Amino acid sequence: MFKKKTKRFGLKVECGDMPFEKALRLFRKKVDDSGLLKEVKERQQYVKPAEERKLARGRAVKRWKKYLRTTKI
Repeated sequence: MFKKKTKRFGLKVECGDMPFEKALRLFRKKVDDSGLLKEVKERQQYVKPAEERKLARGRAVKRWKKYLRTTKI
């Protein structure tokens, strides 16, 4: 009776008369801007919240030590 609207996800680049290499560059840029690859990488393996906090704390310490190294007086 009622047709269900489905949401389609995906990225598309219309080639038209442009060279394939240029269309491929545009597609890669769209993928990078959307953050799709980052999300796929994050979803490959589940990280417990406690482990995530531990890793974040380690990255913060590493940034702080780098900051101290670069700002020596």
